[in-house]
Amino acid sequence: MMVDALIVGGGPAGLTAAIYLARFHLSVVVVDRGGGRATLIPRTRNHAGFPDGIAGVELVQRMRDQATHYGTRLIDAEVTALARLDDRFVATAGAHRVTARAVLLATGVTNHRPAMDDAVHDAALASGLLRYCPICDGYEVTDRRVAVIGTGEGGVKEALFLRSYTADVTLIAPEGAHDLDPAARSALGEAGIALADAPCGTIVLADAAIVIGGRAFDTAYPAMGSAIHSALARMLGAQTSAEGCMIVDAHQRTDVPGLYAAGDVVLGLDQISHAMGEGGVAATTIRNDLAARTPLRRGA
Repeated sequence: MMVDALIVGGGPAGLTAAIYLARFHLSVVVVDRGGGRATLIPRTRNHAGFPDGIAGVELVQRMRDQATHYGTRLIDAEVTALARLDDRFVATAGAHRVTARAVLLATGVTNHRPAMDDAVHDAALASGLLRYCPICDGYEVTDRRVAVIGTGEGGVKEALFLRSYTADVTLIAPEGAHDLDPAARSALGEAGIALADAPCGTIVLADAAIVIGGRAFDTAYPAMGSAIHSALARMLGAQTSAEGCMIVDAHQRTDVPGLYAAGDVVLGLDQISHAMGEGGVAATTIRNDLAARTPLRRGA
Protein backbone atom coordinates (compact mmCIF):
# COMPACT_ATOMS: atom_id res chain seq x y z
CA MET A 1 0.00 0.00 0.00
CA MET A 2 1.09 3.58 -0.62
CA VAL A 3 0.51 6.17 2.12
CA ASP A 4 1.62 9.63 3.07
CA ALA A 5 2.93 8.61 6.47
CA LEU A 6 3.95 5.34 8.08
CA ILE A 7 4.18 5.29 11.87
CA VAL A 8 6.09 2.44 13.48
CA GLY A 9 4.91 1.99 17.05
CA GLY A 10 1.42 2.28 18.50
CA GLY A 11 2.11 3.87 21.88
CA PRO A 12 1.18 7.40 23.02
CA ALA A 13 3.69 9.10 20.69
CA GLY A 14 2.76 7.15 17.58
CA LEU A 15 -0.99 7.31 18.12
CA THR A 16 -0.97 11.03 18.90
CA ALA A 17 0.90 11.60 15.64
CA ALA A 18 -1.59 9.38 13.80
CA ILE A 19 -4.55 11.39 15.09
CA TYR A 20 -2.93 14.65 14.00
CA LEU A 21 -1.91 13.36 10.58
CA ALA A 22 -5.29 11.83 9.83
CA ARG A 23 -6.96 15.10 10.76
CA PHE A 24 -4.57 16.83 8.35
CA HIS A 25 -6.32 14.71 5.68
CA LEU A 26 -3.22 12.60 5.10
CA SER A 27 -3.24 8.83 4.63
CA VAL A 28 -1.71 7.13 7.65
CA VAL A 29 -0.76 3.59 8.62
CA VAL A 30 0.37 2.62 12.13
CA VAL A 31 2.23 -0.68 12.45
CA ASP A 32 2.46 -1.90 16.03
CA ARG A 33 3.90 -5.17 17.30
CA GLY A 34 2.23 -4.83 20.73
CA GLY A 35 3.71 -5.05 24.20
CA GLY A 36 4.51 -1.34 24.50
CA ARG A 37 5.40 0.02 27.95
CA ALA A 38 2.25 2.14 28.21
CA THR A 39 0.04 -0.95 28.02
CA LEU A 40 1.87 -2.47 30.99
CA ILE A 41 0.98 0.38 33.36
CA PRO A 42 -1.66 -0.87 35.84
CA ARG A 43 -2.89 2.68 36.46
CA THR A 44 -1.31 6.04 35.70
CA ARG A 45 -2.33 8.83 38.05
CA ASN A 46 -0.20 11.72 36.81
CA HIS A 47 -1.74 11.86 33.33
CA ALA A 48 -3.71 15.11 33.14
CA GLY A 49 -7.48 14.75 32.96
CA PHE A 50 -7.71 11.49 34.92
CA PRO A 51 -7.60 12.41 38.63
CA ASP A 52 -8.46 8.85 39.65
CA GLY A 53 -6.02 7.41 37.14
CA ILE A 54 -6.46 5.29 34.05
CA ALA A 55 -5.08 1.89 33.11
CA GLY A 56 -2.42 2.07 30.43
CA VAL A 57 -4.18 -0.47 28.22
CA GLU A 58 -7.41 1.56 28.37
CA LEU A 59 -5.62 4.81 27.52
CA VAL A 60 -3.92 3.22 24.51
CA GLN A 61 -7.18 1.66 23.33
CA ARG A 62 -8.93 5.03 23.51
CA MET A 63 -6.16 6.52 21.39
CA ARG A 64 -6.38 3.64 18.90
CA ASP A 65 -10.13 4.18 18.61
CA GLN A 66 -9.65 7.90 18.07
CA ALA A 67 -7.00 7.35 15.40
CA THR A 68 -9.16 4.89 13.45
CA HIS A 69 -12.17 7.19 13.82
CA TYR A 70 -10.33 9.70 11.62
CA GLY A 71 -9.19 7.13 9.08
CA THR A 72 -5.89 5.76 10.36
CA ARG A 73 -5.24 2.13 9.43
CA LEU A 74 -3.76 0.00 12.21
CA ILE A 75 -1.71 -3.10 11.44
CA ASP A 76 -0.75 -5.42 14.27
CA ALA A 77 2.63 -6.65 13.09
CA GLU A 78 6.34 -5.97 13.45
CA VAL A 79 8.31 -3.96 10.92
CA THR A 80 11.38 -6.07 10.23
CA ALA A 81 12.88 -4.11 7.34
CA LEU A 82 12.89 -0.45 6.35
CA ALA A 83 14.63 0.88 3.26
CA ARG A 84 14.85 4.03 1.18
CA LEU A 85 13.66 3.86 -2.45
CA ASP A 86 14.19 7.17 -4.28
CA ASP A 87 12.15 9.69 -2.26
CA ARG A 88 10.02 7.03 -0.58
CA PHE A 89 10.42 4.49 2.20
CA VAL A 90 9.50 0.83 1.91
CA ALA A 91 8.69 -1.16 5.03
CA THR A 92 8.11 -4.87 5.44
CA ALA A 93 5.84 -6.03 8.25
CA GLY A 94 4.86 -9.67 8.05
CA ALA A 95 2.81 -10.10 4.89
CA HIS A 96 2.45 -6.34 4.50
CA ARG A 97 4.59 -4.07 2.36
CA VAL A 98 4.05 -0.36 2.98
CA THR A 99 5.44 2.46 0.84
CA ALA A 100 5.37 5.88 2.49
CA ARG A 101 6.44 9.42 1.76
CA ALA A 102 7.45 9.91 5.40
CA VAL A 103 8.16 7.61 8.33
CA LEU A 104 7.84 8.29 12.04
CA LEU A 105 9.65 5.91 14.37
CA ALA A 106 7.91 5.74 17.75
CA THR A 107 9.34 2.36 18.68
CA GLY A 108 10.08 3.09 22.34
CA VAL A 109 12.23 1.10 24.73
CA THR A 110 11.93 -2.00 26.90
CA ASN A 111 12.97 -1.96 30.55
CA HIS A 112 15.53 -4.50 31.68
CA ARG A 113 13.81 -6.73 34.23
CA PRO A 114 15.28 -8.21 37.39
CA ALA A 115 15.80 -11.95 37.41
CA MET A 116 12.42 -13.29 38.48
CA ASP A 117 9.75 -15.65 37.26
CA ASP A 118 7.51 -14.06 34.60
CA ALA A 119 4.30 -14.87 36.48
CA VAL A 120 5.70 -13.39 39.71
CA HIS A 121 6.91 -10.32 37.80
CA ASP A 122 3.50 -9.71 36.22
CA ALA A 123 1.66 -10.22 39.50
CA ALA A 124 4.01 -7.81 41.28
CA LEU A 125 3.59 -5.23 38.54
CA ALA A 126 -0.20 -5.47 38.60
CA SER A 127 -0.34 -5.05 42.38
CA GLY A 128 2.12 -2.16 42.64
CA LEU A 129 4.77 -4.24 44.39
CA LEU A 130 7.01 -3.69 41.37
CA ARG A 131 7.21 -0.32 39.63
CA TYR A 132 9.38 1.06 36.84
CA CYS A 133 8.77 4.82 36.87
CA PRO A 134 9.30 6.84 40.06
CA ILE A 135 8.44 10.05 38.21
CA CYS A 136 5.06 8.51 37.37
CA ASP A 137 4.19 6.90 40.68
CA GLY A 138 6.66 7.92 43.37
CA TYR A 139 3.74 9.66 45.08
CA GLU A 140 2.11 6.28 45.63
CA VAL A 141 5.07 5.03 47.70
CA THR A 142 5.17 7.99 50.07
CA ASP A 143 6.51 6.87 53.47
CA ARG A 144 6.64 3.21 52.36
CA ARG A 145 9.47 0.66 52.39
CA VAL A 146 11.15 0.96 48.99
CA ALA A 147 13.85 -1.11 47.35
CA VAL A 148 15.81 0.05 44.31
CA ILE A 149 17.36 -2.82 42.36
CA GLY A 150 20.42 -1.40 40.67
CA THR A 151 23.89 -0.02 41.11
CA GLY A 152 26.22 2.49 39.53
CA GLU A 153 25.12 5.96 38.49
CA GLY A 154 21.61 4.90 37.44
CA GLY A 155 20.87 3.09 40.68
CA VAL A 156 22.22 5.92 42.82
CA LYS A 157 20.20 8.57 40.99
CA GLU A 158 16.98 6.59 41.32
CA ALA A 159 17.53 5.89 45.01
CA LEU A 160 18.23 9.56 45.73
CA PHE A 161 15.17 10.58 43.72
CA LEU A 162 12.93 8.22 45.72
CA ARG A 163 14.41 9.53 48.98
CA SER A 164 12.22 12.62 48.48
CA TYR A 165 9.15 10.38 48.95
CA THR A 166 10.22 8.15 51.83
CA ALA A 167 12.95 7.77 54.45
CA ASP A 168 13.04 3.99 53.96
CA VAL A 169 15.05 3.38 50.76
CA THR A 170 17.45 0.51 50.16
CA LEU A 171 19.70 0.16 47.11
CA ILE A 172 20.18 -3.52 46.30
CA ALA A 173 22.85 -4.87 43.95
CA PRO A 174 21.25 -6.89 41.10
CA GLU A 175 24.17 -9.33 41.03
CA GLY A 176 27.51 -9.44 42.77
CA ALA A 177 28.60 -6.42 44.82
CA HIS A 178 27.73 -2.80 44.19
CA ASP A 179 29.74 -0.83 41.65
CA LEU A 180 29.93 2.49 43.53
CA ASP A 181 32.69 5.02 43.91
CA PRO A 182 33.38 6.68 47.28
CA ALA A 183 31.44 9.82 46.32
CA ALA A 184 28.33 7.77 45.50
CA ARG A 185 28.58 5.83 48.75
CA SER A 186 28.95 9.08 50.64
CA ALA A 187 25.90 10.64 48.96
CA LEU A 188 23.82 7.58 49.78
CA GLY A 189 25.02 7.59 53.37
CA GLU A 190 24.23 11.27 53.84
CA ALA A 191 20.73 10.66 52.50
CA GLY A 192 20.19 7.75 54.88
CA ILE A 193 19.82 5.22 52.07
CA ALA A 194 20.71 1.68 53.07
CA LEU A 195 22.98 -0.45 50.92
CA ALA A 196 22.54 -4.17 50.33
CA ASP A 197 26.00 -4.89 49.00
CA ALA A 198 25.18 -8.39 47.79
CA PRO A 199 23.14 -9.98 44.98
CA CYS A 200 19.38 -9.48 45.33
CA GLY A 201 18.84 -13.24 44.98
CA THR A 202 15.44 -14.82 44.53
CA ILE A 203 12.52 -12.37 44.53
CA VAL A 204 9.20 -13.60 45.87
CA LEU A 205 5.84 -12.14 46.92
CA ALA A 206 4.54 -12.79 50.44
CA ASP A 207 2.03 -11.11 52.76
CA ALA A 208 1.36 -8.16 50.43
CA ALA A 209 5.08 -7.46 50.19
CA ILE A 210 7.90 -8.11 47.76
CA VAL A 211 10.71 -10.00 49.44
CA ILE A 212 14.24 -9.39 48.17
CA GLY A 213 17.24 -10.97 49.81
CA GLY A 214 15.08 -12.01 52.75
CA ARG A 215 13.82 -8.48 53.46
CA ALA A 216 10.23 -7.37 52.80
CA PHE A 217 9.44 -4.14 50.96
CA ASP A 218 6.21 -2.42 50.00
CA THR A 219 7.50 -1.88 46.48
CA ALA A 220 10.63 -2.29 44.39
CA TYR A 221 11.96 -0.21 41.51
CA PRO A 222 14.34 -1.87 39.04
CA ALA A 223 16.93 0.69 37.93
CA MET A 224 18.69 -1.50 35.40
CA GLY A 225 18.43 0.51 32.22
CA SER A 226 16.53 -0.37 29.06
CA ALA A 227 16.83 -1.67 25.52
CA ILE A 228 16.29 1.11 22.97
CA HIS A 229 14.47 0.07 19.82
CA SER A 230 16.36 2.03 17.18
CA ALA A 231 17.43 -0.81 14.88
CA LEU A 232 15.21 0.43 12.02
CA ALA A 233 16.86 3.84 12.21
CA ARG A 234 20.27 2.25 11.94
CA MET A 235 19.10 0.38 8.82
CA LEU A 236 18.72 3.80 7.21
CA GLY A 237 21.96 5.18 8.63
CA ALA A 238 20.25 7.63 10.99
CA GLN A 239 22.31 9.12 13.77
CA THR A 240 21.86 7.73 17.27
CA SER A 241 23.49 8.43 20.63
CA ALA A 242 26.10 6.15 22.17
CA GLU A 243 23.27 4.50 24.12
CA GLY A 244 21.18 4.02 20.95
CA CYS A 245 18.64 6.82 21.40
CA MET A 246 17.63 8.56 18.20
CA ILE A 247 18.93 12.08 17.69
CA VAL A 248 16.43 14.61 16.36
CA ASP A 249 16.14 18.36 15.91
CA ALA A 250 13.59 20.59 17.66
CA HIS A 251 10.93 19.42 15.18
CA GLN A 252 11.60 15.66 15.59
CA ARG A 253 13.48 15.34 12.30
CA THR A 254 16.36 12.87 12.11
CA ASP A 255 19.34 13.46 9.83
CA VAL A 256 17.68 11.23 7.19
CA PRO A 257 15.26 13.33 5.08
CA GLY A 258 11.70 12.14 5.57
CA LEU A 259 12.49 10.15 8.72
CA TYR A 260 11.24 11.39 12.08
CA ALA A 261 11.24 10.04 15.63
CA ALA A 262 9.23 10.66 18.78
CA GLY A 263 8.66 9.22 22.23
CA ASP A 264 10.94 7.16 24.43
CA VAL A 265 13.19 6.08 21.54
CA VAL A 266 14.36 9.71 21.52
CA LEU A 267 16.60 10.86 24.36
CA GLY A 268 14.45 12.73 26.88
CA LEU A 269 11.86 12.41 29.62
CA ASP A 270 10.20 8.99 29.40
CA GLN A 271 6.68 10.18 30.15
CA ILE A 272 3.33 9.71 28.39
CA SER A 273 2.71 13.46 28.26
CA HIS A 274 6.14 14.12 26.78
CA ALA A 275 5.72 11.37 24.19
CA MET A 276 2.35 12.75 23.16
CA GLY A 277 3.82 16.23 22.80
CA GLU A 278 6.61 14.94 20.59
CA GLY A 279 4.05 13.02 18.54
CA GLY A 280 2.11 16.23 17.92
CA VAL A 281 5.26 18.13 16.96
CA ALA A 282 6.42 15.32 14.65
CA ALA A 283 3.04 15.10 12.91
CA THR A 284 2.88 18.83 12.28
CA THR A 285 6.44 18.80 10.94
CA ILE A 286 5.64 15.87 8.65
CA ARG A 287 2.59 17.66 7.32
CA ASN A 288 4.52 20.86 6.62
CA ASP A 289 7.50 19.06 5.09
CA LEU A 290 5.24 17.06 2.77
CA ALA A 291 3.40 20.25 1.78
CA ALA A 292 6.70 21.86 0.90
CA ARG A 293 7.36 18.99 -1.51
CA THR A 294 3.81 18.86 -2.93
CA PRO A 295 1.24 21.51 -1.96
CA LEU A 296 -1.62 20.00 0.02
CA ARG A 297 -4.94 21.27 -1.38
CA ARG A 298 -8.42 19.95 -0.88
CA GLY A 299 -11.20 20.37 -3.42
CA ALA A 300 -11.15 22.29 -6.70
